[in-house]
Amino acid sequence: MALPVTFLAVFFAYPVAAIVGRGLRDGGMWQFARIGEVIGRDDLQRVLWFTTWQALASTALTLLVALPGAYVFARLDFPGKRLLRAAVTVPFVLPTVVVGTAFLALVGRGGPLDELWGIRLDATVWAILLAHVFFNYAVVVRTVGGLWAQLDPRQEEAARVLGAGRIAAWRQVTLPALTPALAAAALMVFLFTFTSFGVVQILGGPSYATLEVEIYRQTAQLLDLRTAAVLTMVQFVAVGAVLAVHAWTLRRRESTLRLVDPARTARPPRGLGQWTLLGVVLTTIVLLLLAPLAVLVERSLDTPGGYGFDYYRALGDLDDSGSAFLVPPIEAVWNSLQYALAATAIAVLVGGLAAAALTRRAGRLVRGFDALLMLPLGVSAVTVGFGFLITLDEPPLDLRASWILVPLAQALVGVPFVVRTMLPVLRAVDGRLREAAAVLGASPLRVWREVDLPMVRRAVLIAAGFAFAVSLGEFGATVFIARPDHPTLPVAVARLIGRPGELNYGQAMALSTILMAVCATALLLLERTRVRNTSGEF
Repeated sequence: MALPVTFLAVFFAYPVAAIVGRGLRDGGMWQFARIGEVIGRDDLQRVLWFTTWQALASTALTLLVALPGAYVFARLDFPGKRLLRAAVTVPFVLPTVVVGTAFLALVGRGGPLDELWGIRLDATVWAILLAHVFFNYAVVVRTVGGLWAQLDPRQEEAARVLGAGRIAAWRQVTLPALTPALAAAALMVFLFTFTSFGVVQILGGPSYATLEVEIYRQTAQLLDLRTAAVLTMVQFVAVGAVLAVHAWTLRRRESTLRLVDPARTARPPRGLGQWTLLGVVLTTIVLLLLAPLAVLVERSLDTPGGYGFDYYRALGDLDDSGSAFLVPPIEAVWNSLQYALAATAIAVLVGGLAAAALTRRAGRLVRGFDALLMLPLGVSAVTVGFGFLITLDEPPLDLRASWILVPLAQALVGVPFVVRTMLPVLRAVDGRLREAAAVLGASPLRVWREVDLPMVRRAVLIAAGFAFAVSLGEFGATVFIARPDHPTLPVAVARLIGRPGELNYGQAMALSTILMAVCATALLLLERTRVRNTSGEF
């Protein structure tokens, strides 16, 4: 646990604590009265209220839309299922900047809805809610569907033999078994939407702001660290409560369910009802998940002179008159790949050690460590990024001019995914195998190499794939620390979107398409090495 604890302490807890300290300390004294002053402001109360209710609405809408898909992927077997499951997961690993850009192309100015029916949803709450469903659909399908596929269908069949109808059997037998997974999925979706930044920043306009967006505005635009510090504390408390409930649901799920092989539960569709449900789910996937991505690609090719690759070719040019970049935008692709590879290596090392430690020990301290590992997903990435600038500026950690600063920030987001991917597999390794190897004279290192590593090798590849995808799309912290001559893809897209002009918009679409293609490739490779997750975790 030493290296993961040190990593989180230096590169997460220290920067966040520094921002809070600068905002709430004055003349060496803590000014806790500022908390009440900030929270009492009407404009910030509106931000907190909007953050909460849009997260609740997004969570409810996501569950409503995605639960039929969870059933289809869990219980039905049909051609192309594996490829479709990978396609469904693509939106989740896409950067939020690309998600916002895709929906901007679909529902914004000049989009299909605008051209066909004159409907524009950009700068409305509906665009935000639909984008959140698009982004989190895979969370429900993977979390709930993964557990649903492992529930023994004979229990529900036995209830129907005893006289229960189809709905009654599902409500009294299947639903109670799925409740922990439903709660975990709902909490994860709420967490992601409560801390939403890129989607709201692009689609919400000036009328809508979450806590994360407001923290960015107070920090980067108004330089009001007092307000940003208080909002960071509010978000930290809320996220901590959500993660505590999340941890409880995971423990309950793991300790009370008896699961079967998923290969035994999926069957070809039978009857009109199952075929209709399959059709509805496929239509939903096409309209809600694939259409925004298709429009994004189409807009990147739609140039004033007709369809072509003009916007892609323009990415290699540097506009000397007021350009948003010191280098051609296409260099952001190479920068992002380098940063993401370094961040993946750090995340796999730190997350792998943390997962191994969690399988060797038990108790409250370890459970607290497990919850600590999830905090970077919910605490403001904007705060972390700005904290890097004001803390990592003196020896021996003077890293502000170093390239490693960006991968360190990205690795913070990747570590939780590595832990959640590797932990169930490590827990499934029979401890008696390790004991037998030790009795035969193997050292601890050789036990790990000969017993654990062959069993978790594929899980490590999956963890690395997720870490690479989320590192590639990290935006909240990177927007502060990426150097102007070394922009990342999400930062470059955001800069182009924020500048007027058809060329800038087209280049943003082209860069977003490139970023989407890289993430999708990483995910398809991940799907090929996918292993069964017997705990039903995402």
